[in-house]
Amino acid sequence: MCGMIIALATLFGYFRMLDQNSLVVAGVGSALGLYLLRRHFKGGQFGERVSAKGKVAVVTGCNTGIGLETARELNIRGAKVYMLCRSEERAREAQITLVKKGCDATRLIYVNCDLSSMENVRTCAHKLNELESHVDILINNAGLWLGGFEKTKNGHETTWQTNHLGPFLLTELLLPLVEKSKAGRIINVASTLHKKSPVIDLSTIDTEEGFGSAYIAYNKTKLANVMHARELSRRLRAKGNTTVTVNSLHPGVIASELWRNFGTGMKLAQLIGGFMLKSEKDGAQTSLYLALSSEVKGVSGCYFMDCARKPEAPQALDDLACKQLYDYSMKAVGLDSSPKI
Repeated sequence: MCGMIIALATLFGYFRMLDQNSLVVAGVGSALGLYLLRRHFKGGQFGERVSAKGKVAVVTGCNTGIGLETARELNIRGAKVYMLCRSEERAREAQITLVKKGCDATRLIYVNCDLSSMENVRTCAHKLNELESHVDILINNAGLWLGGFEKTKNGHETTWQTNHLGPFLLTELLLPLVEKSKAGRIINVASTLHKKSPVIDLSTIDTEEGFGSAYIAYNKTKLANVMHARELSRRLRAKGNTTVTVNSLHPGVIASELWRNFGTGMKLAQLIGGFMLKSEKDGAQTSLYLALSSEVKGVSGCYFMDCARKPEAPQALDDLACKQLYDYSMKAVGLDSSPKI
């Protein structure tokens, strides 16, 4: 922070010494530099003019952030979007916001979904199965970064259940609907922080010892998101005759989410960070790319960032560990090999 302030002060002093003509040239050069810098940090953009008319999309955690932007773009492109959110009040506020941004209110449907409750996830999935004959796009976007160790009423560590077990159960229960789509796509919003995760020890995952810290616990769930996508993809391919694809992604570091927990003393850093971090709209681009792009038709079991395939962490490529995680998750959410709502 001190270095940043010194650099800004030096730059300000430099501008004061310039004459008017030189100042104009320097200003134009600086503006161009900032523009190029901003373009670099925006990351990959989904630019295909693909219609989503007639498609049914399910997006979790879309009352704010990149989930909100993902829902907005899918709706504007013609999709019916089911907004799976824990808070009805916040979901209704999000719907109002989206309509003001040009969305069709008749294609924005709120369904209550609390991923920290197995019972609630089952109720949500049951409702969706009653409402729709198929689902084209499922985006597991919701995520939680919890400050300390807690357990849900189901007996699991809260971050682990909200970020992995809940989405896992939802995916299993909606999989029959996704398989009825002509080309269903399942997308797990993970994070590059999965590369910082230790190998997941399933024997201690629900203990305070296994929790470690909020940072470690979160990273483990993001690793699980990547591993889940790989293993589900493998199992679907093993069954044969499937058009469903399953992929994971890193959305980027989002400015608004990063600064949410900082005070007013960070305003200068926030201003500068705005050039070097992604906006919520930028953060939604890879989700949209995986949901709609013709470039990834048939591509499955992969990890993406900035609308491009990227390598996963080595620990995510352990096939045996992926299988063990999947088998453990099936038992943890109360499912056998044939999911039942």
